[in-house]
Amino acid sequence: MESLLKFSLDATNGVPFYKQIILQVEMAIADRRLATGDQLPTVRSLAVDLQVNPNTVARAYSELEIRGIVNTQQGTGTFISDQKVEISDVEREKILAEITRSFVSHAASYGFSLEEISSYLRELNRGE
Repeated sequence: MESLLKFSLDATNGVPFYKQIILQVEMAIADRRLATGDQLPTVRSLAVDLQVNPNTVARAYSELEIRGIVNTQQGTGTFISDQKVEISDVEREKILAEITRSFVSHAASYGFSLEEISSYLRELNRGE
């Protein structure tokens, strides 16, 4: 199953991995990359992809289920429910600022200037 959502975890931001997974699912629902009925990767396959303990993914899925955001059907999988998820522009901006600060700091530690980073991002944008 090919997911529309590409998960990624940041070990440096202090947010537990299971919470990062939850937030990424919520954001994907809020911006319509995921819709009602879409299937999430299995616990095992996502754990392998992210190189984390399956219990981490199971905890995220369990919390999403408690919140009513997903439904798990034994033997079939975990699916997005019809629960509405909205993330404010302020919250989205806060998340982007956090990701960007982390990225710029990491790149700077390798000696890249903000100008080099900006130039590369513009190149990437042109290429897509």
